[in-house]
Amino acid sequence: MKHPGFDLSGRVAVLTGAGGVLIRAMAKALAAEGVRVALLNRTGAKAELLAQEIVAAGGEALPVEANVLQTADLERARDAVLQAFGRVDILVNGAGGNQPEATTSDTRSFFDLSPDAMRAVFDLNLLGAILPSQVFGRPMAEAKSGVIVNISSASAIRPLTRVATYGAAKAALDNVTQWLAVHLAQQYGAGIRVNGLCPGFIETEQNRFLLRDRETGALSKRGGDILAHTPASRFGTPDDLLGALLWLVSPAAAFVTGTVVVVDGGFSAFSGV
Repeated sequence: MKHPGFDLSGRVAVLTGAGGVLIRAMAKALAAEGVRVALLNRTGAKAELLAQEIVAAGGEALPVEANVLQTADLERARDAVLQAFGRVDILVNGAGGNQPEATTSDTRSFFDLSPDAMRAVFDLNLLGAILPSQVFGRPMAEAKSGVIVNISSASAIRPLTRVATYGAAKAALDNVTQWLAVHLAQQYGAGIRVNGLCPGFIETEQNRFLLRDRETGALSKRGGDILAHTPASRFGTPDDLLGALLWLVSPAAAFVTGTVVVVDGGFSAFSGV
């Protein structure tokens, strides 16, 4: 028998970055629990395909094309969600990413990182969570109830080589997560919670060939270094994040706010010796 604190049926969740692998898995998991999901993505076709999959599996889904850096887009999306579902209970800020021009490499030094690319990375990973929290947090504030989950990164906890800009943006997002948890609770009631979910190294189609050799599938140097510092001795999968997500957005976590839950196979706990 399911614990009643984990019952999510009838709730409404908005997920940004719905075209990404991790958010796709989260949207499907929420829909399977009876949550009506609104799928926001800059490329509307990707949101539409995901919505079709969810509906085919028996869930309810609304695809919405929206740029998380455009408040007008977000407000139109909020109006569409409220018209379709009548409420907003959960916001998962999943939009994010990095750019090669903001990342050091064997051919690009720190001194040559593009200012424009760095600004774009900061905007997407930081403002790309703050702006949806403003727009979709407003109906939560009016209802004095809701949950926001910001997707963090292992690079926010300790600096990783190469991804200085991305890591700094995600570290700033962790700080905002804590600030917003306090602000919303104090101003609008403890029924509104804000937390972060920090994935470790998840092997996806997008990063597979950073972790493995494209031809042989063998670990790359970076992939080997990561596994050597991961006590679980494997990369994560999107499914590894779902239990923590379902807990964070459920009534079972009613006393949990202002924290970042790390799901990384022990990577952040290991000093290397």
